[in-house]
Amino acid sequence: MSRTAAVITISDKGARGERVDTSGPAVKELLEAAGFQVLHTAIVPDEAADIRAELIKCADELGLALVVTTGGTGFSPRDVTPEVTAEVLERTVPGIPEAMRAESMKVTDRGCLSRGIAGIRARTLLVNLPGSEKAARENLAAVLPAIGHGVDMLLSQGSADCAVPVGGKTPPSMDAWLREAKAAPDSGKVGMYLTHNGVVRATARTQVREGKAQRAVTGMRFGYDKERAEAAAAEIRTWPGIFHVRIWLNEGELAVGDDLMYVLVGGDIRPHVIAALEALVAKLKKECVTEEEINSN
Repeated sequence: MSRTAAVITISDKGARGERVDTSGPAVKELLEAAGFQVLHTAIVPDEAADIRAELIKCADELGLALVVTTGGTGFSPRDVTPEVTAEVLERTVPGIPEAMRAESMKVTDRGCLSRGIAGIRARTLLVNLPGSEKAARENLAAVLPAIGHGVDMLLSQGSADCAVPVGGKTPPSMDAWLREAKAAPDSGKVGMYLTHNGVVRATARTQVREGKAQRAVTGMRFGYDKERAEAAAAEIRTWPGIFHVRIWLNEGELAVGDDLMYVLVGGDIRPHVIAALEALVAKLKKECVTEEEINSN
């Protein structure tokens, strides 16, 4: 897995188009100069539900290695970025914000007032930066080399020198997905949630579909196009009666029984949800993934 990233600007005025965002593009520039592929950017208001949804999407649906936010780390009543980030984290990384605040204190004695945090969700590192372009640049520059090394370790299961991704990614918790879906703003409109969990099977594809004799499958090399997968999910979200769509796809050399993908669709009535789930799974399989069965000798 490569060093992929997202940059999320959190600003009421920016989301309303009343202020030109300069911190987000500045952060993107620094990340790209450090070798990251910034595959997703967004501007969201200082609303807990919007921030939470964006963070979860970047980590769970897009599977990005790094998510950097800018904004919402101050003392204003609407500055809730650290609190929302803490809700979605599985492990904290206190050294990153500590190092950023220490660097800021060299510039201004107000550097200690930034409340940004950092931590890990599955295989994604999330880092909060201040909202001003100058402070965001200074904070990120102070820790960027360490972040790069940390991301490499995270993606290689603890050793930055190990090749990835034999064994694939850590699958999500469907129970957690459902809890978060039912806490979303549109949950009151949802009458049904349906899930799909694809796994590596031991019977070859040609044997299942065509009845041809085939050696047993011992594993699979699996990958996917993140942009196409995101576009497929976004398309289904526009369908009538569909209010919640979430996807996760594995990658790497997988064993029989390993998870290939998780899909969760929520909508108003059964026909809408069934049709949306079937269409999304078919689109992911046909247009977004690559798979190669590994057969026994």
